[in-house]
Amino acid sequence: MNVLLLGSGGREHALAWKLAQSPRLDSLHAIPGNPGIADHATCHDVPLTDHAAVIAFCRAHAIGFVVVGPEAPLVDGLSDALRAAGLPVFGPSRAAAQLEGSKGFTKDLCARENIPTAGYVRVNDLDTARAVLARDFGRPVVIKADGLAAGKGVTVAMREDEAQAAIAAIFEKPGGEAVIEEFLEGEEASFFVITDGTNFVTFGSAQDHKRVGDGDTGPNTGGMGAYSPAPVLTPALEAEVIETIVKPTIAGMAKAGTPYSGVLYAGLMLTRTGPKLIEYNARFGDPECQVLMMRLEEDLLELMLATEAGSLAGSAAPRFSDNTALTVVMAAKGYPGTPETGGAIGGIAAAEATGAKVFQAGTKLDGDTLVATGGRVLTVTATGANVTEAQAAAYRAVDAVDFPTGFARRDIGWREVARERG
Repeated sequence: MNVLLLGSGGREHALAWKLAQSPRLDSLHAIPGNPGIADHATCHDVPLTDHAAVIAFCRAHAIGFVVVGPEAPLVDGLSDALRAAGLPVFGPSRAAAQLEGSKGFTKDLCARENIPTAGYVRVNDLDTARAVLARDFGRPVVIKADGLAAGKGVTVAMREDEAQAAIAAIFEKPGGEAVIEEFLEGEEASFFVITDGTNFVTFGSAQDHKRVGDGDTGPNTGGMGAYSPAPVLTPALEAEVIETIVKPTIAGMAKAGTPYSGVLYAGLMLTRTGPKLIEYNARFGDPECQVLMMRLEEDLLELMLATEAGSLAGSAAPRFSDNTALTVVMAAKGYPGTPETGGAIGGIAAAEATGAKVFQAGTKLDGDTLVATGGRVLTVTATGANVTEAQAAAYRAVDAVDFPTGFARRDIGWREVARERG
């Protein structure tokens, strides 16, 4: 089977690495890919926003299956166009991808299906937002832009001036919409399932680190590192998440005529009163995908094919290594603001000689030199018997990378390391 992978980030590099291990694979193609993905796939320059061009590419290269990596093409309806052209796809429809594309859509689903989540109000103008902030919420308060924001559209406003600045930024352009939410206290965790719209299999847990600085300080980013599994999401809590959040979501989406097929990524807050849904993502996380793929011991392509075929009924959950995987994002200086581009990157072979895997995200080749194209650039991923060991292995590899214009947090996994040390 010839497979096409869409996307160019660290998530897609991890997917390409895992898909390339499938005995079902004849050839792997990527649009647009990156230099790391090119180690496993033939990369092509086709605009993902041009659905007809992507379909024409698939026909020209006898593509038998398409894997959509990032969220934007899903929300744009590319999977619908491909399926209409007779091409099987791993990834939800445009209607189902609203679970990520619209915060308000997801909150309204939670209200209809009695899914535990933070209290909220949807607003679509500045005056209403100000009135709601003054009347219905204390501080801190959570303010979310209602749309795709690459993991950076959320403000946890601790003070009044932060809250006012966040809503002003959302409504400075016409058509802005926002969700204002109750602030939840607890520890965050991520839980994944693969679903064909009716049935599902669990696909592991992880814990991301969104803040740019050590000790979870500074602005939110798309993610500065992650580890899997997340021991804080105990088997009992996982069972509760499945019963109160996952099952009602899958059933509610099907009941509404928008069945969800693909990976369903639940961002959770583990509160004193139980797990609550923060948000859904309609794709594998980045960098959560990297740690999940490092632990996965099954044929990813087979699982994706079964999902699209609607044949997950009776399937066992895929096997994962008992080891912990931990990834550290190396970002360009200036991220998440204006990142410094063009910095040379070396030492990847030395980093991988330690046993780690370096997944590339914001990179390109300038002649024979690998350079940063900005934002999150590399995700350096390693494994160990526990979080402490995986963290040590990952930072050994980070220290072998030569990236003078980059930086990384030095404390990924810090909560679990503290727990392991007692």
